This record gives sequence, C-alpha cells and structure tokens, in this order.
Amino acid sequence: MKNLIFINGTMGVGKTSVSQRLNKILEKSVWLDGDWCWMANPFTVTDETKAMVTDNICHILNNFIACSEYENIIFSWVMDFESIYESIAAGLKSEKCNIYRFTICCSPQTLKKRVDGDLIQDGRDFEKSLARTARFEILDTIKIYNDDMTVRQTAEYIKNLL
Repeated sequence: MKNLIFINGTMGVGKTSVSQRLNKILEKSVWLDGDWCWMANPFTVTDETKAMVTDNICHILNNFIACSEYENIIFSWVMDFESIYESIAAGLKSEKCNIYRFTICCSPQTLKKRVDGDLIQDGRDFEKSLARTARFEILDTIKIYNDDMTVRQTAEYIKNLL
C-alpha cells in the first residue's frame, strides 16, 4: 500500500519546510504543495477558482498514486476546514493508500518568529495566520506541536508514525 500523507497547518507554521525534508528522507517519495496549483495573479478566490484548484490537485495526486515509482505521496497545503480535505479526498483514487493526516502546530510566539523570519514574505501576515490556528484544533488530524523540534526532527517524527 502507498502512503498518502497530508501535511496541514496555518500559514507560516512550517508545512513547506517539513514536507521538503520529509520528501528527502522517505524512499520513493513525491511531494505536491497545493500552492503550486494556484499561482495566479491576481489571486482570486471564487467558486470557480476553488473548483479549478481542487481539480488540479486531485489530478496531480491521482497521477502520483497511479505511478509505480512512488510509495510515499506528500501533499501540503492550508486545509483549515474539514470540507477542504473532503473535497480533495472525494476526487482521489486512494483505495490502495494508507491515508495520514497531520497538522503542524506551534505556539503564537513560535509562529510569530517563523512568519517574521520567513524569507518568502508572499503576503503572509502573522495576525491572519494566528486567527486561523483555532480552526486546525478541531480537525480530525494528528497534531504535531513542533515548537521545540527542528524541521528534521518533525519530519523524522512523521516518518516514524507511518
């Protein structure tokens, strides 16, 4: 069985860094960041664009699932509502996959340091990120509080849970 690994969390929490590291330490792995499917200017959120992005994500993930070269499929994105995950899951051919859902969490102080220190300041706003954190607590995911963990330690922790 393949592993389909969802890495979730608020903006700036470290999803990209952890996913990048996880992709390096897992054998036969591939990684998709949901943001790559929505690099638009202007960035507009409408029913049409949300449906398009979900379709893009499902198409790519299904190709990874179908490819015999990959055993570990990593998908990272801000999925702060259960409905976001459900809309993606509904479009996947994942019957032969073990599905893992992780949410990266940290304290407001750590989040502030990460957002302020992020080299890619692409519109990230600490207050906006912080306001979303409560949404993640109620999701049906494995929560990983990584305030005192490095990126490598967080990725190794996830690897050990697979």
